[in-house]
Amino acid sequence: MTILTTTPLAPLLERLFTEADASSPTADPAFANMSADERTRLMHSKIEYLELYGRLKDVALPVSRETGALLYMLARSSGARTIVEFGTSFGISTLHLAAALRDNGGGRLITSEFEPSKVARARGNLTAGGLIDLVEIRVGDALQTLSTDLPETIDLLLLDGAKALYPEILSLVESRLRPGALIIADNADYSPDYLALVRSPGSGYMSIPFGEDVELSMRIG
Repeated sequence: MTILTTTPLAPLLERLFTEADASSPTADPAFANMSADERTRLMHSKIEYLELYGRLKDVALPVSRETGALLYMLARSSGARTIVEFGTSFGISTLHLAAALRDNGGGRLITSEFEPSKVARARGNLTAGGLIDLVEIRVGDALQTLSTDLPETIDLLLLDGAKALYPEILSLVESRLRPGALIIADNADYSPDYLALVRSPGSGYMSIPFGEDVELSMRIG
């Protein structure tokens, strides 16, 4: 049994995915009116990411249905009890991870989101899904919010915020990752520096591309 397939979580996730499908970034004027070069520059910028994601504050930017299921399966099968997430958005990935914690018997999920309006929506969704008690949402730039007060050991890390910051966020939590901890980086192709890091021999990670847009890594050092 998994709470992913029961009420209230199953219908909530279906509604959220359906709404997200209807409001993709390409349909949002703030994004659609940008040139391809500007989009690429902002996606790879370690400075201007706040501008890009500020423009997309009304867009869910969720993981795919398949990636959501993958997150649940990885967290559940590894017996995760402590999870850190970079990039909450409307909380779709957070719901999958928190569901795994619930089915694992409990735990703590720390997630970070800089856009206050998205935080409000995520809190509402987590409350509706009956999972808010497992989740701490930190509001602000993750370079600050995830720099202090982390669990002694972290079982799983999800990277799904500003892609250019993946190496920096990994560096913040790296000392807390237990051997065997899993790191899932969504849309990792937008962060070549991150891919070079986790795929490098001697980096302390085993890493493979998984599916179309996910990099799955395991801490071995």
